[in-house]
Amino acid sequence: MRIRRTTPQSRTAGRARTVAAASVLVAASALAATDARAEPAGFPAARLSSASAAVESADVAGTAWVVDPATRTLVVTADSTVSPADIARIRAQAGPDAEAIRVETVPGAFKKLIAGGDAVYAPSWRCSAGFNVRKGGTYYFVTAGHCTEGKPQYYADSGHTTSIGPTTGTSFPGNDYGIVQYTNGSLPHPSEVDLHNGRSQRITGAGNASVGQSVQRSGSTTGVHGGKVTGLNATVNYGSGQVVRGLIKTNVCAEPGDSGGALFAGSTALGLTSGGSGNCRSGGTTFFQPVTKALSAYGVSIF
Repeated sequence: MRIRRTTPQSRTAGRARTVAAASVLVAASALAATDARAEPAGFPAARLSSASAAVESADVAGTAWVVDPATRTLVVTADSTVSPADIARIRAQAGPDAEAIRVETVPGAFKKLIAGGDAVYAPSWRCSAGFNVRKGGTYYFVTAGHCTEGKPQYYADSGHTTSIGPTTGTSFPGNDYGIVQYTNGSLPHPSEVDLHNGRSQRITGAGNASVGQSVQRSGSTTGVHGGKVTGLNATVNYGSGQVVRGLIKTNVCAEPGDSGGALFAGSTALGLTSGGSGNCRSGGTTFFQPVTKALSAYGVSIF
């Protein structure tokens, strides 16, 4: 008769089952913790979208709003013209979604920065050229759409004696981009941004901005200034029904005349100066039209 050694094997198997069960519990706990960390804090996308629609519906000039991905809240930036009553109206319009709104204030008033790179002149205003682009053998520059309203002729000098060419496309409000064709063959149009110190930055392509990215802006009033991207897909209400969506929010300063000027990071084109508040002495908040949307709309490219 053979005696089976069942007792030692049973103890080993029991210990193995205990360890395995403990491992499963530890793994499950770790997975649950990971899932908890992965779950975004703040408010769901549907409520943020509803809050955003409410802010736009309230129609308070001097406000801008953007979703903060870190806190999952809707940050409403109010300039100095916005009153407590205006803020109350926004919250009332949002109803139960008002709790998803976080309000911050900035000095100065949001405005389009007409007075933009190098200076370019319409008959009644000055802006800045953004980026030189081309379609086949035809060359253009892109700038802000509020600079190209009415499709004016553009000039290289304030006396309007040196013609650049006509505006061939414009989109404002909603968007804020426009395009002007070079018809004066004597004017150079390199794929560069003026750094206003005797040097220039070669631009070799276009890209999309990211939150936290270091950027520079070039404009004909204040030259080159730098800062960081603080938000994406922002909406700005400039008043009088002029609402622009899908903008890049930054802490880069700008002043009137810088409109249309280039936002860039190294050799990559990012945006066109739309508007903002503040100045380049005390700082400010400035919004930019993503340049990739303008390039796509007009079928042109950086070269």
